[in-house]
Amino acid sequence: MDDVYPNIDAVGGQSTLVSIVGAFLTTTLILAVLMLVICAIVWAVSNSSGNFQSASRGKVGVFVSLGGAALAGAGVAWMNFLLRLGSTL
Repeated sequence: MDDVYPNIDAVGGQSTLVSIVGAFLTTTLILAVLMLVICAIVWAVSNSSGNFQSASRGKVGVFVSLGGAALAGAGVAWMNFLLRLGSTL
Protein backbone atom coordinates (compact mmCIF):
# COMPACT_ATOMS: atom_id res chain seq x y z
CA MET A 1 0.00 0.00 0.00
CA ASP A 2 1.36 3.44 -0.96
CA ASP A 3 1.78 6.18 1.58
CA VAL A 4 -0.31 9.27 0.96
CA TYR A 5 1.17 12.71 1.69
CA PRO A 6 -0.36 16.15 1.20
CA ASN A 7 0.77 18.11 -1.82
CA ILE A 8 1.93 21.44 -0.36
CA ASP A 9 2.87 22.79 -3.79
CA ALA A 10 -0.76 22.52 -4.89
CA VAL A 11 -1.63 25.63 -2.88
CA GLY A 12 -1.59 28.51 -5.32
CA GLY A 13 -0.14 31.85 -4.36
CA GLN A 14 1.92 30.67 -1.41
CA SER A 15 4.67 33.23 -2.05
CA THR A 16 2.08 36.00 -2.38
CA LEU A 17 0.52 34.99 0.92
CA VAL A 18 3.91 35.03 2.63
CA SER A 19 4.70 38.52 1.31
CA ILE A 20 1.28 39.91 2.31
CA VAL A 21 1.48 38.52 5.85
CA GLY A 22 5.05 39.76 6.17
CA ALA A 23 4.02 43.26 5.07
CA PHE A 24 1.14 43.36 7.58
CA LEU A 25 3.37 42.20 10.43
CA THR A 26 6.07 44.73 9.49
CA THR A 27 3.51 47.55 9.42
CA THR A 28 2.17 46.43 12.79
CA LEU A 29 5.65 46.42 14.28
CA ILE A 30 6.45 49.89 12.93
CA LEU A 31 3.19 51.31 14.29
CA ALA A 32 3.76 49.66 17.69
CA VAL A 33 7.22 51.20 17.98
CA LEU A 34 5.89 54.62 16.91
CA MET A 35 3.11 54.32 19.50
CA LEU A 36 5.67 53.32 22.12
CA VAL A 37 7.76 56.43 21.47
CA ILE A 38 4.76 58.79 21.50
CA CYS A 39 3.23 57.29 24.65
CA ALA A 40 6.56 57.31 26.46
CA ILE A 41 6.95 61.01 25.67
CA VAL A 42 3.40 61.72 26.87
CA TRP A 43 4.02 59.70 30.03
CA ALA A 44 7.28 61.55 30.81
CA VAL A 45 5.97 65.06 30.09
CA SER A 46 2.70 64.49 31.95
CA ASN A 47 4.44 62.98 34.94
CA SER A 48 6.91 65.85 35.20
CA SER A 49 4.18 68.49 34.90
CA GLY A 50 1.99 66.83 37.53
CA ASN A 51 -0.85 65.76 35.23
CA PHE A 52 -1.31 62.28 36.64
CA GLN A 53 -4.39 61.40 34.55
CA SER A 54 -2.46 61.87 31.29
CA ALA A 55 0.56 60.14 32.81
CA SER A 56 -1.61 57.14 33.59
CA ARG A 57 -2.91 57.03 30.03
CA GLY A 58 0.61 57.34 28.66
CA LYS A 59 1.71 54.44 30.85
CA VAL A 60 -1.15 52.28 29.61
CA GLY A 61 -0.23 53.21 26.03
CA VAL A 62 3.37 52.13 26.61
CA PHE A 63 2.27 48.73 27.90
CA VAL A 64 -0.25 48.24 25.09
CA SER A 65 2.36 49.11 22.46
CA LEU A 66 4.85 46.70 24.04
CA GLY A 67 2.21 43.98 23.91
CA GLY A 68 1.46 44.78 20.27
CA ALA A 69 5.13 44.65 19.35
CA ALA A 70 5.53 41.34 21.17
CA LEU A 71 2.52 39.88 19.38
CA ALA A 72 3.81 41.08 16.01
CA GLY A 73 7.19 39.49 16.67
CA ALA A 74 5.54 36.29 17.84
CA GLY A 75 3.40 36.33 14.69
CA VAL A 76 6.51 36.38 12.50
CA ALA A 77 8.05 33.51 14.44
CA TRP A 78 4.78 31.52 14.31
CA MET A 79 4.39 32.06 10.56
CA ASN A 80 7.99 30.95 9.90
CA PHE A 81 7.48 27.87 12.06
CA LEU A 82 4.31 26.90 10.21
CA LEU A 83 5.92 27.42 6.79
CA ARG A 84 8.88 25.25 7.76
CA LEU A 85 6.55 22.64 9.21
CA GLY A 86 4.37 22.65 6.12
CA SER A 87 7.30 22.06 3.80
CA THR A 88 8.37 18.97 5.75
CA LEU A 89 4.99 17.24 5.66
